[in-house]
Amino acid sequence: MTAAGLPAGPGALRRHNLGLVLGALRGGPLSRAELAARTGLTRATVATLVEPLLDGGVLAEELAVPRGVGRPSRPLRFHERGPVALGVAIDVDALTVAGVDLGGRVVALERVEGDNRQLPAAAILARAGELAAQVRAALGRPVLGAGVAVPGLLGEPGSGAGSGTAAGSGTAGGIGAAGGIRRGGGVVLRAPNLPLLTGTRPGPVLAAALGVPVSVENEATLGALAHLGLAPDFVYLSAGIGLGGGVVIGGRVFRGARGLAGELGHVVIERDGPRCGCGGRGCVEQYAGRGALLRDAGLPDVDALRHALDLGERRATAAVRRAGSALGVAVASVVNLLDVPTIVLGGDYAELADVLGPALAGELRNRSLHPDPPRVIASDADGSAAVRGAARLVLEDALRAPDRLTAAP
Repeated sequence: MTAAGLPAGPGALRRHNLGLVLGALRGGPLSRAELAARTGLTRATVATLVEPLLDGGVLAEELAVPRGVGRPSRPLRFHERGPVALGVAIDVDALTVAGVDLGGRVVALERVEGDNRQLPAAAILARAGELAAQVRAALGRPVLGAGVAVPGLLGEPGSGAGSGTAAGSGTAGGIGAAGGIRRGGGVVLRAPNLPLLTGTRPGPVLAAALGVPVSVENEATLGALAHLGLAPDFVYLSAGIGLGGGVVIGGRVFRGARGLAGELGHVVIERDGPRCGCGGRGCVEQYAGRGALLRDAGLPDVDALRHALDLGERRATAAVRRAGSALGVAVASVVNLLDVPTIVLGGDYAELADVLGPALAGELRNRSLHPDPPRVIASDADGSAAVRGAARLVLEDALRAPDRLTAAP
């Protein structure tokens, strides 16, 4: 049935079935019989669906595997030269581009360090486009599109809403296996740590540079998207120059009506505390963000802080514990409101998790209303969560519109 309650036509049914097959293959190679068992489709239907993708270089067959009596099976997998998605992350201190294949494997990753805070928006976007074009050329593979992670709030001025979902996606403020995807027209309404991006539309600029569809989303939201599958419900926390976060409920990233859900860095923990870049006071970012952490520890960068922790230096250890406690105060309110059982630490927090995590968990034990407080785990994304999530936006869209796989430029 369609969203309007009408029977699905043959084309829509085929796209749905093909999405099931491709989704199953993201877990690894499977034979046609195994695909039929996983998806509930008949073997004949599976065979009909996969043949055009084999001919189009999207799928490949592995060597036959004898499995008892009968004809040996030939597992199917994504082709090593098949379509990819590009992820682009615009950070305060770097630009990162990744190529991610249909199985979710990062096949290219390039990062260029540099302070973007004083650069005009046009220069930032031009550099991002150039780096993405270089990665695309080096890959030499069909590109489905690009997702772009931006450290700011996206939307349309005066719309009363965030960046929204694609028309007809049938979603309400969520991104996930069945969720919507933002197209490239959104305006950066607010970017406290990269203020010169405010008022720009990164999507059309990068789409013109790359010649492929571009989707744009908040970096922390995409960081959360990169961790789908870790748990059905969790809060994702990531520290860099700023402090971002994302909320996942029921396996979907919850964005809220205006795209603001997950702005955990601006949860107030002290009403008359230090002024924040957002214009408020006492935001947890001023106590647990990278800048606050390094000032408190008296160290120049996170590498030096990590080294000091490894040596057991008291000032560094105390600074990280204080940051973890401040973070715990903020997150406890979120946990009590949303009843999420898992906290995922990303960015700088993943690097410091052995010291910061216990301090955060201690506050959650003391402040959580539930007798079983949330578990705290560190991300294993090696600082690339936002760029992986950006690519995943495109890959999720491809599963919903699989005909694009054989039409990618």
